[in-house]
Amino acid sequence: MNRFLTRLRLMFRSTAVRLSGLYIVLFALCAAFLVFYVTAMSERLLVQQTRQTVQEEIADIQRAYERGGVNLLLRIMERRARQPGANLYVIAGPNGEMLAGNVASVQPGILETAGWTERPFTYEPYSESTRPGRHFAIANVQQLDNGLRMMVGRDLGDPSRFRYIVRQALMVALTIMGVGALIIWFGIGRNALKRIDRMSAASQKIMAGDLSQRLPVGRSGDEFDRLSANLNAMLERIEKLNEGLRQVSDNIAHDLKTPLTRLRNKAADALGESDDTVRRNALEGIIGESDQLIRTFNALLMISRVEAGSIAAEMTPVDLSAISADSAELYEPVADEAGLELTTEIEPGLTVNGNRELIGQAIFNLIDNAIKYAAEAEGEKKIVVKLVKAADGLRLSVCDNGPGIPANKRDAVKKRFVRLDESRSKPGTGLGLSLVEAVMELHGGGLELSATNGDDADVPGLTVTMVFPVVKG
Repeated sequence: MNRFLTRLRLMFRSTAVRLSGLYIVLFALCAAFLVFYVTAMSERLLVQQTRQTVQEEIADIQRAYERGGVNLLLRIMERRARQPGANLYVIAGPNGEMLAGNVASVQPGILETAGWTERPFTYEPYSESTRPGRHFAIANVQQLDNGLRMMVGRDLGDPSRFRYIVRQALMVALTIMGVGALIIWFGIGRNALKRIDRMSAASQKIMAGDLSQRLPVGRSGDEFDRLSANLNAMLERIEKLNEGLRQVSDNIAHDLKTPLTRLRNKAADALGESDDTVRRNALEGIIGESDQLIRTFNALLMISRVEAGSIAAEMTPVDLSAISADSAELYEPVADEAGLELTTEIEPGLTVNGNRELIGQAIFNLIDNAIKYAAEAEGEKKIVVKLVKAADGLRLSVCDNGPGIPANKRDAVKKRFVRLDESRSKPGTGLGLSLVEAVMELHGGGLELSATNGDDADVPGLTVTMVFPVVKG
């Protein structure tokens, strides 16, 4: 019982339940107004129809009086008074005394004023067998030329009963709707509370350190699902950044320890060297090692800026074809010196929305990597820079005929400081592809790695493709 009361209190604290309760209250007020409005308008319409009927009958009776006098008037009123559901008929003297009619008495003062009664009045019929209790009517009193007064009226029992029936029917219908609304309200509140409980349970696991947990997402696509999907995307991003931070920390400790140790040893050798030429060469080596470390940390800072999105506001439409051609032209002398043929296959006039400097840096990294590894290729030493427009976007590829990367390691080399054992002897930081992938994520694109000549070839080569989304004009 206590658990039920606790959940009930929690349910009443839910915004959805409170809003549902507010809607029910507003609905009840509108329904009550509707009930009284409909019944009042219905009764008013019936009274107007009754007045019109009475007025028409008075006109008929007056024409008969003009033709046949009082005798014909009395005969007509007597005949009509005997009909089922007859109106009220009264003939009274000048002093208001009732001389004839089908009612026993009327409220004092009614017969003394000509015209329509201002409000319903009470009367007593000759028989109470049909409908006991107080009787109300409206009537029109006419002054005849001989001093007599004629009253024709109508009992309001039918309009009152109609109002009562309509009001009862509406009340029953609205009561059923209200009970149904309460049941639905309770069900909505309970369902919302269950979903919030599931989200809270997942949130507690996340706060406990398990960033792999995700908030539950249903198939309804409502506001809870949209919120959960957005939070899950945020959690996935946080998990990826934390994993990257952990990996960076491990790799910095592993990969930077060697150059720092080498730098320290060179400094110690230079300190103990008496020959100026040898000492100068040692100092130049120290400067070279220091520059490499600075480049490594600059690359780390660039990746951090890109991943944080701090330069996303610098996006402008840029000519990707021109950037690709300029980058390839800049690296042609470097490729010639390494004995490589650098060619381009670029479609002109292709534009993307992006950052020119970052895109250029990413292309430089890919071409530099291709030159570094394709120089060892046996046979044709060739690098091709391609840019084509495809169905999924603009595809910028750098293809080489080098040793390539095994298919099971292509995702790993995109991570920071990850270098294959075969490439650890070559200069580099292991941050080139990480920077390219960060640039592509910033531009809403992707990075794909594949074998140039096929995975089964003796020299598979490597094709790195940057996929840019097409600018919608």
